[in-house]
Amino acid sequence: MATKPKITGIHHVALKCCGVEHYEKTIHFYHDLLGLPVLRSWGKEDKAAVMLDTGAGILEIFANGTDRLGAGALRHIALAVEDTDVCVETVRAAGYEITQEPNDIVIPSNPRCPARIAFCIGPVGEELEFFCEK
Repeated sequence: MATKPKITGIHHVALKCCGVEHYEKTIHFYHDLLGLPVLRSWGKEDKAAVMLDTGAGILEIFANGTDRLGAGALRHIALAVEDTDVCVETVRAAGYEITQEPNDIVIPSNPRCPARIAFCIGPVGEELEFFCEK
């Protein structure tokens, strides 16, 4: 019997930006506004890329996309946060669309999962969830 592969977690999620200006706006959003530290970066101009440390994985951002991608199979990116409301205030003040205001939920799982969540649209058009598990 063949050995099954062992998945140890999600290493990174990647975003493609439509050129340098869009790339810089996306870096500003995730690094400057939300405070994700740069883990590594490479390339220049339209070949630039960066990996930002989320604390539990990596967000990789590329400058070399050619056009905006439509909605696909990826539903959203959920970031584990300490304070959902502070994240919403920060991105709202920077002009980003909040699609769901902060609210408390309980996922009726076993065991139950209480959380405070909110959603916004990020600079690449990605749906982003701020998820504070209680």
